[in-house]
Amino acid sequence: MPITKSAIKSLRKEHRNRASNLRYKKTIKTLLKQILFLKKDNKIKEAKDLLPKYYKAVDKSAKENVIKKNTAARKKSSITRILK
Repeated sequence: MPITKSAIKSLRKEHRNRASNLRYKKTIKTLLKQILFLKKDNKIKEAKDLLPKYYKAVDKSAKENVIKKNTAARKKSSITRILK
């Protein structure tokens, strides 16, 4: 456990940031699973309708430094390639 006052504050901040980061990552994973499930069921139209939401979630997480920019680009590229 942290002893100094600044270390205690830092720990609180880490918990808050971790919760926020996990929220972003969970959103990305959930949308990805939905898109892949729709693709598996040959519902390409519905999967393509979810694509802008997926892009938005990935871009937002890259903007907030949850994931890196290149990772975001790779994720967007790979899901687009899968849906073609």
